Amino acid sequence: MFTVTRVGDNRVDIEMSGKLDSEHMKTALDEMVSKSEGIENGTMLYDIVDFRFPSIGAIGIEFSRLPSMFRLMKRFDRAAVLADKAWLRIASEIEGAAYPGLEIKTFTRDQRTEAETWLRT
Repeated sequence: MFTVTRVGDNRVDIEMSGKLDSEHMKTALDEMVSKSEGIENGTMLYDIVDFRFPSIGAIGIEFSRLPSMFRLMKRFDRAAVLADKAWLRIASEIEGAAYPGLEIKTFTRDQRTEAETWLRT
């Protein structure tokens, strides 16, 4: 499951759980684009509830859309990632280096309030 919710003018919340296949990945990326329309200097809260590696097909879809994802991520200045597994938090921070101008900070899932406060500052 991959859910994208627009929260106000400049924020989207994303919740991910379970395993994504290629169809789910297409839908998720399309939803990210549509829900982020018009955002400038935005923020994102990414909640990883139950991570499972996506299918090979889903990874292929994601790689095929990298140019559009780079354009999309330019709309955002900050992203807070909630994840209980340390390796997911580390991977998120490393991934953030791929997007110039996007600052990513990670938190455990029970630190949601702190993450939301950081997004507002």
